Amino acid sequence: MPYEDALFRLLSIPGVEWATAACVIAEIGVDMSQFHGAAHLASWAGLCPGNHESAGRKRGGKARRGNVFLKAALVTAAVAAGKTRGTYYAEKYRRLCARRGKLRAAVAIGHKILVAIYHMLTDGTLHEDPGAGYLDSLDRHRTSNQLIRRLNSMGFDVVLTPRAA
Repeated sequence: MPYEDALFRLLSIPGVEWATAACVIAEIGVDMSQFHGAAHLASWAGLCPGNHESAGRKRGGKARRGNVFLKAALVTAAVAAGKTRGTYYAEKYRRLCARRGKLRAAVAIGHKILVAIYHMLTDGTLHEDPGAGYLDSLDRHRTSNQLIRRLNSMGFDVVLTPRAA
């Protein structure tokens, strides 16, 4: 099979199964030189975030229509990735669902999966999931303040003392 290596790489992404990987390869191919970058591919597929700004105020914009077959396959994969446990995509999906809703979260995760696919097909690498704790490790101070506020709202007094290194 001529696309077996690319198919194997795409199957390493959480939420992407054989039919989704085959659809992605059928729609965009394995040669990424036709796209200027990951943002160009996402825009072509219709998975880039919309941009509506008026009088300096940013409002939610609709994503363009793009390639409907690729978009549907990636949004389906995003919903499946959001239901996996202990992965970066699942944690990001859960956080986005709380703020933006399930459909917008699925489109956002589909965008992240497509960007990962672009880099995997360009570099020839496998998917490396940073894990569910990655988002918490990005900003430890913000996470600790959020947890302190939650405990204070439950009626606990919290005092943080740093550990000796």
